[in-house]
Formats: sequence, structure tokens, C-alpha cells
Amino acid sequence: EFLAMSNRLTEFGLKKIRRIGHTLEFEQIKNYIMGDDVRTINWKATAKRAQLMVNQYQDEKSQPIYSIIDTGRVMKMPFEELKLLDYAINSTLAFSNIALIKNDKAGMLTFSKKVDTIVAASNKRTHINTINEALYNIDTQFTDSDYSLLYATIKRKIKHRSLLILYTNFEHISALRRQLPFLKAIANQHLLVTVFFENTELDELINENAEDLQSIYHKTIAEKFAFEKRLMVKELENRGIHAILTKPKNLTVNVINKYLEFKAKGFI
Repeated sequence: EFLAMSNRLTEFGLKKIRRIGHTLEFEQIKNYIMGDDVRTINWKATAKRAQLMVNQYQDEKSQPIYSIIDTGRVMKMPFEELKLLDYAINSTLAFSNIALIKNDKAGMLTFSKKVDTIVAASNKRTHINTINEALYNIDTQFTDSDYSLLYATIKRKIKHRSLLILYTNFEHISALRRQLPFLKAIANQHLLVTVFFENTELDELINENAEDLQSIYHKTIAEKFAFEKRLMVKELENRGIHAILTKPKNLTVNVINKYLEFKAKGFI
């Protein structure tokens, strides 16, 4: 079934992939001709052949894409017998496979109080096995996640501008605002998508008929939490950070659709 889904996704008509940032891939050494960028002159080859030689580059079509999973306590919340972390793991595996099919470089990183796992991005088709193995033993921690550490790690380890899919969760806007400086700093260097979750149990409360004072109170609180989630999306987007607010069961489809949307728009 998954292979069938992958095959259907590859049939989407996409624009020619355009690079993010200024990453170039070496192609060959060739004779200098008028108009070539003098900064690409290969002096070693020039001396060897006694004529001007230049390095020729091509745009790197295979873009680095990282799934970043918050394994802190916010991802321990259960929905329909799975933790949010489980949904993120399943989405990472499916999304990474689609990225590899599209010839992009898939990688991943997990973090909480410390960075637990880093898998460097690669476009080898067998790389999905490496990602699968890295995901196998991941579990939630009972700590608050360190976003300053995440920022420092990304700055040190991910050198080229990349698409970063951050799986996390914020239940209160105050929690998001504490992390906004770090998210903004990451988004200044990379194409960041922050993914967090709708509380579907609150949806049930909101849609129920409130027939007594207690149910009215519960319904009002549920509506407040749902409004805060939508407000978080606006806070992120106002700072140039892409956001996906999703029901857990729709996570994988929404992430893949966002990725395909970016490719179609030439963002990656």
C-alpha cells in the first residue's frame, strides 16, 4: 500500500527543481572561455596545462531535507492509542521515503534536553534503512526540550540551506513564545516548517451541545485552547516561519503535501 502511495505521488507534475541558497555541485574542469567567472579558475590545472582552466559547476538539484523530532514530554500525549511521537516517527519515515523518491537528500535529528540522534542527509535510496534504524528505538523523555541546543546543533551540523520539518507540540502560546527567538534564528538560515497538533479531544467538547453550567465551562475552555492553536500559526507566519497545524491522523499527508507544494513553487 505504501509503495502504491509513493508511486502515485511521483506522478505529480512538478516544476524544475531550483536550489535553495547558493549550493553548487562540481561537474568538471574545462578550458576558460570569454565570460567565464574568473573566481572559478583552477590554478593547479592551469599550471599543469599551460592554459587557463576553470571549474564548471551545476546547480545541485538534490536538496537536503531534515525531519527534526522533539522527543520531550510534549510529545508523550496520546491520541487514538498512539503518542504524538509515534505519529512523528511514522510521518518521518514516509516523508523521507518520498523525498528520496524525488531525488532529494533525506536526513533526521532528534532532540530533547540533548541531541540524541543525527543522521546526515543523503539521496541514496538505501538511506531509508539508516533512517528506519535510527527511528526504531526512539522514545519520549520526561523533560522540557532545549531549543537553544537545537539551534546550536543545526548551526554546527547543517551547513547548507535545507528544508527542516520540525515535529513538536505547543499547548499554550506562552510555550511557543519562549522558543520563538530560536525558531526565528533557525528560519533565518533554513526553510523551517514547524509542525504541531490539534487536540482532537477538544474538538469533541467544542462540538457537543452544552446543556448545563459545567459543560458550558468545559466548552468555553476547549474553545480557548483551540483559538490559541490557531493564534500560534499566525505568530509563526508573522515571523516568516511556515507552520502546519494538523490532526494527528492527518500528519503524514499534510507534511508530504507541504513538501510537494514547496517543490511546485520552486522553494526547493
